[in-house]
Amino acid sequence: MPSLKDIRNRIGSVKNTRQITRAMKLVAGAKLRRATDAATAAKPYQETLSRVLNRVAQAAGDVEHPLLRTPDNQDDVLVIVFTSDRGLCGGFNNALCRKTVGEIDALVANGKNVRVLAYGRKGRDYFQNRGYTLADSTTDLDPDTFADLASDLVDRLIKELEENKFSSVLLAANEYRNVMSQEPVVQAILPMKVEADDNASGAAIEYDYEPNGTEILSGILPMALKTQLFQAFLEKEAGEQAARMTAMDSATRNASDLIQTLTLEYNRARQAAITKELIEIVSGAEAL
Repeated sequence: MPSLKDIRNRIGSVKNTRQITRAMKLVAGAKLRRATDAATAAKPYQETLSRVLNRVAQAAGDVEHPLLRTPDNQDDVLVIVFTSDRGLCGGFNNALCRKTVGEIDALVANGKNVRVLAYGRKGRDYFQNRGYTLADSTTDLDPDTFADLASDLVDRLIKELEENKFSSVLLAANEYRNVMSQEPVVQAILPMKVEADDNASGAAIEYDYEPNGTEILSGILPMALKTQLFQAFLEKEAGEQAARMTAMDSATRNASDLIQTLTLEYNRARQAAITKELIEIVSGAEAL
């Protein structure tokens, strides 16, 4: 049975841990508010740009653009994974990585060569340690640089697409639903697809484009891809902070429960020790 000193030391240790998890919960909560506001504010812009893109593409007819062209390369696939740099955020990273591994293994089984482009230390380490081909990785992600990261990524993808380095590109990221729910999603982002605007109502309206629809699309397509990646970065950040806040809240409550259990155990052990001492005193008095 642990001594009173051992129990007292453990209570102190758990209290220190609770203090840390409580502080981390508060920090994650503050970051979550900023991340959620940013992701929510950017969402309407992305959706509007997508609708404009589809309308222009529909009006312009057949359009040739590298981002819309199906590459001649049918063997290579690039998978982009967005994870966090730090842990202590529940199953935020593992759930996404497991889902991505399932997609990669299915592609490999169909004879595809898959490369992984990892953003975030957790994703890089996960795929590197399991022997997957890592094309490149970016760590120490800063929300202030998400726009630049998205822009650089688009430039890289366009360059590799022109060099025929892949047949398609998949994006694996957590879609932020709410504080309690972050859904891992793996979706194809290249080649891009434009579809008719089903939300258009009333009589069809013809537009005249200057200089022409094709040139306008040449500017809109990279912009649409950039906003999609930028939105994914923002939702990754919001989901990470929400998962960390939830995990730290759970850890704090578990620590409080453990402290109560240990305190009860300490009081019982202390009571038993006092009772034993009283019995020894009474026995000694009777012997005299």
